[in-house]
Amino acid sequence: MSELEDLVAFALLVEAGSFTAAAERLGCSKGQLSKRISGLERSLGSQLLHRTTRRLHLTAAGAALLPEAQALQAQAQRARQAVRSLQDEVAGTVRLTVPVSLGETFFDALLLDFASRYPQVRVELDLANAYRDLLADGFDLAIRSGVERDERLVARPLFALQEITCAAPTYLARHPAPQTPAELSQHQCLLNTHYSGFEQWLYHRQHRLERVPVSGQLASNHYSLLKKAALSGAGIARLPSYMVQDELADRRLQWLLRDYQTRSTPVFLVHPWQGALPRRTQALADYLLGWFERRRRALDGLSA
Repeated sequence: MSELEDLVAFALLVEAGSFTAAAERLGCSKGQLSKRISGLERSLGSQLLHRTTRRLHLTAAGAALLPEAQALQAQAQRARQAVRSLQDEVAGTVRLTVPVSLGETFFDALLLDFASRYPQVRVELDLANAYRDLLADGFDLAIRSGVERDERLVARPLFALQEITCAAPTYLARHPAPQTPAELSQHQCLLNTHYSGFEQWLYHRQHRLERVPVSGQLASNHYSLLKKAALSGAGIARLPSYMVQDELADRRLQWLLRDYQTRSTPVFLVHPWQGALPRRTQALADYLLGWFERRRRALDGLSA
């Protein structure tokens, strides 16, 4: 314990009137509190209390020290109240880092819906595919497809990332829709160069894995550009489900090969471990969990 903490303990001891009552308020044993006061006396070079079986009596040194110790006690209480108030108030800034394509997808929802619900909360959204150290870079929340082993972080499952094979009606009007993954080799495929092995698409069906070589004139490392190309009728793309649900619902894109499964990757909501989250951070975390749950249900409705 620091000397400042021992001074606060001394003030509380005098206020409580006994070691037993003070120890209970401090959450320690009577013996531990007695050692702290003795250590404080040694540090100051003066006896602060006369101890009797019934009462505590201040020495002259103790009486002189008490007002200063009480001032520290009051300051500590104000500090605790300030932190508690900050924890309870749904206001302030929340810093969130997410992958680029994902942030572009729900940024409107954050700006409009969340902001209207919590007008006192400012969301700083960082779009980056590069790894961010939440503690070193000062972020409150992150969305990540992988969770590193870091005891400083807490990860909560958010959704399962699934790629959907899709194309625009304008493309399918010129090229018959593939009925099996093998037929993709006859099509213009929009390739994502962000991933290794991007010229090979994997599909699962009835515990059987198919590796399909694909090719096309257009390739990019950015999902949003591939989505724009697919909407323009340039070819067949594999895009994250969260990115194309609206387009599938209004038929601007058609879901292909629905009987074949693509790889599902768990995505997590991550935050530094700090006990209870501030309410502004918890509010945004709950909002994100609800948003992705609604998107999952909407996707289930499309696939029914």
